[in-house]
Formats: sequence, structure tokens, C-alpha cells
Amino acid sequence: MNTERQSPRYADIDSWDLSDALEAMIDGQFAALAAVRAARKSIEQAAIAMEGRLRYRGRLIYAGAGTSGRLAVQDGAELMPTFSWPRERLILLMAGGEHALVRSIEGAEDEVDNAIQLLREHNVDGKDAMIAVAASGTTPFTVACLREAKRLGALTVGIANNADTPLLRYSDHPIWLDTGAEPIAGSTRLTAGTSQKITLNLLSSLLMIGLGRVYGGLMVDVQATNEKLLRRSEDMLIRINDCDREAARDALGRAHGSVKLAVLLLRGSDLDHAKDVLARANGRLREALSLFAKGSTHAA
Repeated sequence: MNTERQSPRYADIDSWDLSDALEAMIDGQFAALAAVRAARKSIEQAAIAMEGRLRYRGRLIYAGAGTSGRLAVQDGAELMPTFSWPRERLILLMAGGEHALVRSIEGAEDEVDNAIQLLREHNVDGKDAMIAVAASGTTPFTVACLREAKRLGALTVGIANNADTPLLRYSDHPIWLDTGAEPIAGSTRLTAGTSQKITLNLLSSLLMIGLGRVYGGLMVDVQATNEKLLRRSEDMLIRINDCDREAARDALGRAHGSVKLAVLLLRGSDLDHAKDVLARANGRLREALSLFAKGSTHAA
């Protein structure tokens, strides 16, 4: 349990000058990034496997407790506004429930029966994919979530900071982040937490790219839920179609806020045809544009 042991390097950190303590903890953050880089092949393989499972209406499940659970839930929640990931295809399992997101719930991480019950209530099956995160790799709630999900046929990805732990052993795609001992022993919100946050960011972003929710480095599935995001959607259309803002705003309105559909409308498609082309391209804008161009050429 490297995340729990006291590191000789930091044994006297409370007696150091604060600038030295800060420097040492910053070094720990670089160690977190190094651990993620070392695990990049595992992250890539997990993303590819998840893409195959989630391409056809499967659900994405996040599970965790404490700091790891909060990081997992945050990553999942951000997929909805950023990539328009459907709420009905997202399950966030946090030990202790929503209250545990803002305060510690004593004993919640040990509730194995609750974990199993939650998976059954959500009718998890072989179309789904789970990401389970625990720095220790032994958290009972998180391990139980992953094992039950796997038993029900779901694809499982385990992220942990200790090697050869249950969460990694039972995962279809284990991701070990070798961050070692923390500057403050057991405080996995530091180096381990940073490595988990980076890994979750990379894993979900890679997944969304694979699922066609990114085009030209732009998040073309963004939900324009406020004025800033509306303007961002218009900016994307201006960049992709080389049009003015008025045309971009008009197309976005006709497309009911969908940047992808608006791109096709600005290329001369009507809304029904744009929807059909995008559906045939499985939501991938690059493929949809290619199909539309071929259709326009044939029509000409």
C-alpha cells in the first residue's frame, strides 16, 4: 500500500520552510504526470474497448468513494455539457450518494451490499461500460461495483494507485498509476488524486474523440446552455464553414442548437437530409461531410 506508507523524504515536512514544502509537493505533481505517461498504453486500450461497447446505445458508468469518487463523478458530469453525452446514458455511483460529494459519509465506502443493489437497480448489462476509481485499489464499495458490473456483462476499467490490488485484478482493463507514497502519508488527494484526474480527463476525452464527438479539434457536440457557449458554437461554425456570424446564428437556430447539423445546413442541406446523413455517419461529422459531398456530386 504505497499510497498509505510514510515516505522518508517527507518525514519532516512540517518542520520545513513553507517554500520548501511547496516545492516538494509540486515535485509530487510532476510524479503524477509521469505515472500517467507510464500508463498511456493501458489508457489507450481501455478507451478503444469502451468505444466499441458504447457506440450502440450503451451506458457509461462511473463508480468510486471519497476523493476518487468525487473526481470520477466530476468527470462524468462534465461529459453532458461538453460533448452532449445523453443523461440517460450516464450512471454516477458515489458511495454515500449525492451528499458524499460535499461531505464525508462515515462508513459509506464499506457498503458492499448497497453497491450491488445499485447495479441491479440500474439494470446494468453487456452494453454498458464502467470506470471504477480507488487510489488504494481495495475500497469495498468500488470493488463491489466493478465486480458486480463485470458479472452482469459490462466492460470494466479499474484505475488504482497500488499494484496488484482487487480493483485492478478484477478489471477487464486495469490502469495502474504508480505514484508511490504521498508527501502527506495517506492523503491521496495530492499526487494520487492528480494522476486520477489526468487519467479520467484523457480516458473520457479519447473516448469522445473515438465516438465522433470532436471535429477539427472542436467540441462540435457542445450544448449551448448559456450565452458563452452559444457564441462558442457560432465561432465553430464560422471557422468550419467560413461564414459570417449572422449566417452561423441562423443555421444554429434552424438546427435547434446542433453544431453538426448547422454545418451541413450551411453546406446547402435541408434539415431532414442533414439528420439522415449524420445518422448514416454514426454522428461523425467528418464522415457526414464526405457523404454529403458525394451525394451532392451525384445529384449534380
